[in-house]
Amino acid sequence: MRAIITSLATVLATILFLTGAAMAQDQPPAPAAPAGDASTAAPAAPMDATPAPAAPVPRAAAAPAGPPPIDPSLPAMSGPQILIATSMGNITLQLDATRAPKTVEHVLTYVRAKHYDGTVFYRVMPDVLIQMGSWDAKGKGRPDLIGIKRVPLEVKNGLSNVRGSVGLARAEAPDSGGSDFFINVGDDSQLDAAKDVPGNTTGYAVFGKVISGMAVVDAISRVKLGGVGPMEGQAPLNPILISKVSIVPGTDNSPAPAKPPAKKK
Repeated sequence: MRAIITSLATVLATILFLTGAAMAQDQPPAPAAPAGDASTAAPAAPMDATPAPAAPVPRAAAAPAGPPPIDPSLPAMSGPQILIATSMGNITLQLDATRAPKTVEHVLTYVRAKHYDGTVFYRVMPDVLIQMGSWDAKGKGRPDLIGIKRVPLEVKNGLSNVRGSVGLARAEAPDSGGSDFFINVGDDSQLDAAKDVPGNTTGYAVFGKVISGMAVVDAISRVKLGGVGPMEGQAPLNPILISKVSIVPGTDNSPAPAKPPAKKK
């Protein structure tokens, strides 16, 4: 009797085991427990057969480029220096009394007569040139000095209208330079004498260069335009005043005139 009961128990256990196994096959497999909080767990990254590119090596940030210096092709010069005191800062020019002696002495005559004091930079061509000479903030021009003739053109002197050079303005005629001059901000070598034309009849004579204050020149060349002046659309909206132009002490070896020429009234 005990053997029969044991046999029935074994059969019943086998039936229950098979029934449970069959039921388990009909149920979807339980998902694997997430490694962390289900709300923050990131999805698994997709597999890609292409190897990931190497991370770029970070480079140090390049320092911002400042304004370029004056053109290195400008040679050393000897002669007086003049200081232009403006409302935006000072500019110092080295004049070349060797290569442009007549032009230098001509400009110095106007400096000694204080012709430039109280004028303005009346012409600005952005990043090209700035010009000064005989005009005030109201657009009124100053006449030439009495007895001072227009200077002959000294253009073929080996100097070029490049960045930082100073050239003498003139009218249409070659020998018509007066008091006005300009500072080249960019490379304006197209203003040099034509190579295929003989003599000093074309172009604009360079007679000096900037040796201090080129940053001031650059700043002036980028001011807003729209003020009054002899050239429409080229005068600064806010006048760039020139309080004084003077010869730097100790740089002028030429004899000073006994009396500065009088101004025309």
